[in-house]
Amino acid sequence: MYKGLFLTLGLLFSIGISAQEFQFEKETIDYGKILKNANGVRKFVFKNTGNQPIIIKNIQSSCGCTVPERPKKPIMPGEKGEIKVSYDTKRIGGFSKVITIFSNAKNPRKQLKIKGYVAKGISLEKEKSILSEY
Repeated sequence: MYKGLFLTLGLLFSIGISAQEFQFEKETIDYGKILKNANGVRKFVFKNTGNQPIIIKNIQSSCGCTVPERPKKPIMPGEKGEIKVSYDTKRIGGFSKVITIFSNAKNPRKQLKIKGYVAKGISLEKEKSILSEY
């Protein structure tokens, strides 16, 4: 009876060790205060710290104003990968959005966040070009 128990525990322990695992550099990206129509693209960088490939099956955002892009290929153990997120900066005001990742990782559902504030205004680049014309 004890042999069966130890065998089961050993099997569960080895499965836990060989699981795929994400390690993100940041789980929240703060855009800070950005101007309307500014570049809304940011990247979440992660590393596969497990010993099996990570396959991202799907990524969903909490609204249509945020478009995530998943890696096309599996991320091998020890390799880095990235998830690109595009936020629609035509929308003025504060925002806080959730991106949900579905994968074969030890924790198959992972949530990341983006937040910030889109301000109405003229960028300095536009002001410089207007002033340099005269």
